[in-house]
Amino acid sequence: MSPTEPTDCQHSGFTKYLITEGHLTENQASRYCQDAQNNNQSLLSYLTTHKLIDCKAVALTASIEYGIPFLDLDAINLITLPIHLISEKLIRKHKALPLYCRGKTLFIAMSDPTNLQALDEIKFHNQLHPETILVEEDKLAKAIEIALDVADTSMAELLEETLENKNPHTAHQENTPHSAISTDIDDAPIVRFVNKILLDAIKQGVSDIHLEPYEKKFRIRFRADGMLHKVSSPPPDTANRIISRIKVMAKMDIAERRIPQDGRIKITLSKLQDIDFRVNSCPTLFGEKIVLRLLDPTNAQMGIEKLGFEPEQETLFLNAINRPYGMILVTGPTGSGKTVTLYTALNLLNKVECNICTAEDPVEITVEGINQVNVNIKAGLTFATVLRAFLRQDPDIIMVGEIRDLETADIAVKAAQTGHLVLSTLHTNDAPQTLNRLMQMGIEPFNLVSAVLLIMAQRLARRLCNYCKTPAHYPDHLLISTGFKVEELKSLRLYSAVGCEQCTAGYKGRVGIFQILTLSDNMRTLILEGGNAMQIAILAKSEGINDLRASGLNKIRLGITSLEEVDRVTRE
Repeated sequence: MSPTEPTDCQHSGFTKYLITEGHLTENQASRYCQDAQNNNQSLLSYLTTHKLIDCKAVALTASIEYGIPFLDLDAINLITLPIHLISEKLIRKHKALPLYCRGKTLFIAMSDPTNLQALDEIKFHNQLHPETILVEEDKLAKAIEIALDVADTSMAELLEETLENKNPHTAHQENTPHSAISTDIDDAPIVRFVNKILLDAIKQGVSDIHLEPYEKKFRIRFRADGMLHKVSSPPPDTANRIISRIKVMAKMDIAERRIPQDGRIKITLSKLQDIDFRVNSCPTLFGEKIVLRLLDPTNAQMGIEKLGFEPEQETLFLNAINRPYGMILVTGPTGSGKTVTLYTALNLLNKVECNICTAEDPVEITVEGINQVNVNIKAGLTFATVLRAFLRQDPDIIMVGEIRDLETADIAVKAAQTGHLVLSTLHTNDAPQTLNRLMQMGIEPFNLVSAVLLIMAQRLARRLCNYCKTPAHYPDHLLISTGFKVEELKSLRLYSAVGCEQCTAGYKGRVGIFQILTLSDNMRTLILEGGNAMQIAILAKSEGINDLRASGLNKIRLGITSLEEVDRVTRE
């Protein structure tokens, strides 16, 4: 540790005691103090979250140093805890578990006695005087989950309650009468169970819910930060009732199980926030699979600085969307954040003097002040049809959900050439391939070079959890083969995912990785000469334009994500 660092970390009694007792060496203490400061954590919190020392040793040492009593949570009956005295949000945020209340004093189990903010917030919310009891970090995390499960009747109990009063033989008949279905789906336990699933999904910030019936089991999974994980396995006998309840909420036909259906559920959280669930059913071998996609309008209003642009990329993007006409294309696979990027731009452009029109399939985010149209292929309302209608409505800005065919592409390009700003998406792997895709569709190169302002390819990588990420070390040859330079290896500081109660498998949230391609004079010449995607990519690299891999490496250098995550999302 450098001499300029704060002396409290070098000379605190807590650190000295850990060294004296042989839990840390001098070098380890210095290094961990530095890492804790870099992560904006206390040393005690850093040691416990990263499991660098036995949790009991840390708790006992802190108990002696801070004069706070120590308690073994194994001796506590978690069922009897007054869990209702602190909100679940505060319990999870501060890892503070209420133990018992005596008069106006509330005794709280915590693993970090230096977290004074937790005590202040708890006192503010419940008007009780909180007193800290020190416990082991690992036991506290488990105890919190158990206590919260007990307080909020567990899913298994809810389902057992309804099964006790049902005849399992009639629950699974394929041709269940409509009246019988109605009785099942009105069961209070089923209603409470479905409500809990939806509210848990909202609280955890998931993007999709999957309900999947199989021959001998029924599985529910959430997609969080782009990755699916199982959250529940209700008894198979309840599958039809749970699915029927969701179909009723989504205003779908519960008697029709042979064809796919679409529906929508709206939940009002407050006067300012509504959450929409787009619901789709699909008949499978053992029943209907239901997928619910969460549509939160606040996701598109998070500000351009939250997307993950590098400074020069943000400047290029802002310059392009503020041009009076031309075409901006965003590319990437499904789930790469294209819609959120486009709506972030539209929110910046959404002013009373602008006429903004969008054609989408379907509209996922509703925004006041923007004219949004749902494409309906069956009714003949295609992207091309909607675009023609838009051009007769005096638009300033047009957003096309996706360019899928030559007709749509041709109209969009001509609109960009005739004084309109056009934003759209394509499904290609990177920016250079987008130009080739449009030419393969039949768009002439001379039209492309006159219409396209900017092409942006993007991916979403999971952010490392700030609470538990830990320094990682890799062989030099691996880092060089990945794309890092030899001269930067000594100063390179990489992190890997660990996993804690604050995150999912070491990650929390996602960040964009971008390749932004603008058309220089040399690029336009190459396109007019019929250059292919590989030639365009080589020229872009020579002009200093980062590809997706290079942009991902910059996120690793900043400690935002891990080498494994960038490799996962940018692997060719």
